[in-house]
Formats: sequence, C-alpha cells, structure tokens
Amino acid sequence: MIYYDHLPLEEDILKALRELSINYVFQPIFQPDGKTVYAWEALMRPTDMTVTELIEEYKKKDKLHVLEVATFFGAMQAYFLRGYAQRVSINSFPSDCMKSEEADAFLEYFGEEIRGRMIIESLEYPYFSIDHWNEKYLSVKNMNNLLSVDDFGSGINTDLAQVESMRPDIVKLDRELISGIDHISEKQENVRDLVMRFHAKGILVIAEGVEEKEEFDYLVGLGVDLFQGYYLARPA
Repeated sequence: MIYYDHLPLEEDILKALRELSINYVFQPIFQPDGKTVYAWEALMRPTDMTVTELIEEYKKKDKLHVLEVATFFGAMQAYFLRGYAQRVSINSFPSDCMKSEEADAFLEYFGEEIRGRMIIESLEYPYFSIDHWNEKYLSVKNMNNLLSVDDFGSGINTDLAQVESMRPDIVKLDRELISGIDHISEKQENVRDLVMRFHAKGILVIAEGVEEKEEFDYLVGLGVDLFQGYYLARPA
C-alpha cells in the first residue's frame, strides 16, 4: 500500500491523497533482444476497484489532479522500494500537471535521484492541454528526463501533427496497430511508415501490447526500438 502522510505537500492535497487505497505494479519495456530492460512502467492498481473505475469516478468529481499527484509521488516511492536501476515510466494526464509547489515538493523529496531516470507518458485521455503540456515539457527537460506519447493510434493520440508538435522523445504504438501485424499487410505498411516518420524526427518507437512471438519478430525486423507486452512480461 502506498502512503502519502509523510510527504512535504499542503494539507488539502494530503487530505485528498489519504482517501486513496492504491498499489503499483510494474511492467518492463524491453530492448530488441527481448531480454534487456530499458525501463519499468508503473501501473496504478486500486485495492477496491479497477483503475478504469477509479479514473472515471475522479473524472466525474473533477479531481483528476489528485490522481496526477498520486501517480507521481506513489509510483516513484514504489519504484525506489523495488530498487530498479533502469528508467521508470510514469503515466500523466494530458489535461493536467502538478502545480509549481507540488513539483518543488517532488524534487525536494526525491532529490537528484530522479534526474535522467524518468519517462513521463502522456495518456490518450481525457483531453490535451497545450499549456499544461508546455509546463510539463520544461520541467521534464530541466531534469534531463524523457517525454512519451502513450497509445498512439487511440483516444486523443491519433493526430499525427499534434503528436509531432509535442516534441516527444518516445511514441508508444497502440495495441490496435500491432495486433496481427505479422500477417496483416495494411498494418505492416502503416507501422513501417510511422517508424520511418518518427525516426526521421529522432523519436524512439515502442510497440506495446505485443502478445505473440510472430508479432515481436516482425516488429524487430521493422526497426522498432523498444517492446512491451504479455509475450515478453506481464505487470507484476
């Protein structure tokens, strides 16, 4: 269980965080050999409902900011407790970002250990805020961390021009683009074009939701940079 009482945050956000009952699991992101871990994605797991139900509940209450703060502080606590050496990938709402005082508290609490170790993944919902993204971008880059666009091809992350304007370091291709790619020619052509386009801009490409050996082998052949999915490892 993740606890927040000891964190250097204002009482109002601490009170909101105390209402959460959550844990974190981690799913590795692999290099093309399928064995070497590049990063660990932190995934929130509420103890009394699904993560989808939790997000929907907080969205209705207009409290997604609470989950944004909870994810950053909670995921990093869990990450350091696990003793991982590779990067940690943390999900972030594209409609939100931590307030300046919360970001300062985050740096105060975790210190220089977070420099160069984080990947901030911009989720595919609920909506994109350019102002919050710009704040996030500056904060992340000042700490030599990376920015990623999650689930490209689904939700709001389908606009190629918008994604490129976000200047991410990484783009994760949604499972819908990946499933059956070893034998579906339309998907082969689409993903090949995306890989070439993103690589031309210096963006790494992650194939997520890889569930079959045939998919993995084909994607390696296409030059995809990184891989995530049940074929390689489940969240744990």
